[in-house]
Amino acid sequence: MDKRNRLIAIGLIGIGFMMIFGRWIGFLSIVALILLLLGIYRTTSGKIKQGYTLLGIGAVMLLMDHFVLVLGVCLISLGMFFSKSRKLQHKSGFMQKQNFSSSFDWDHSPWMMQSLSAWHVLGEADLDLSLAMAEDKETILLFQGIFGDMDIHLAEDYGVEIDAFVLFGSIEFGNQRDTGMLNRLNWKSPNYDSSEYKVKFSVSYLMGDLDVRLP
Repeated sequence: MDKRNRLIAIGLIGIGFMMIFGRWIGFLSIVALILLLLGIYRTTSGKIKQGYTLLGIGAVMLLMDHFVLVLGVCLISLGMFFSKSRKLQHKSGFMQKQNFSSSFDWDHSPWMMQSLSAWHVLGEADLDLSLAMAEDKETILLFQGIFGDMDIHLAEDYGVEIDAFVLFGSIEFGNQRDTGMLNRLNWKSPNYDSSEYKVKFSVSYLMGDLDVRLP
């Protein structure tokens, strides 16, 4: 029954795409949409890597056939990023980065943690809070973009709040994993209010994979 429901959902999504973008659809677009739908299906079926591969190929093909449309999506996402960054980052002096591709490997050695707003088309981040050295009592980390793969290792030394949204992909929190569409996570650690050092994560991707590992 679950498989049948997934197939029905994917079919409805496909019909919706056809209705919205029908006037712009050619052969290359149809192939790209098929790959995107297969990627969503593979992701919801638990075949994460295979699903992301199909989603990536489909997105590239869609970009080749509809560059202006994809560029528009990127510009909307970037505009929302600036607005959200201005709303969340209350203090001056935070880092703000916009790149086509970004990689944050903060899980191998001690690293200085300061407030950051990062936007990218393709992004990967591995953050281990047990290795972090906070510059301020409160740190705000904003990650937003089109494609993202992010791992967060929590630590008992920090009070943590997470607000995350992934349109297509998955969010894993502890032993619970949600895959498919419209994945959201809102969580605050029990020691948040009593902690001397606090970290707020805001994560938002159109397609992505977020893993939150508890201490």
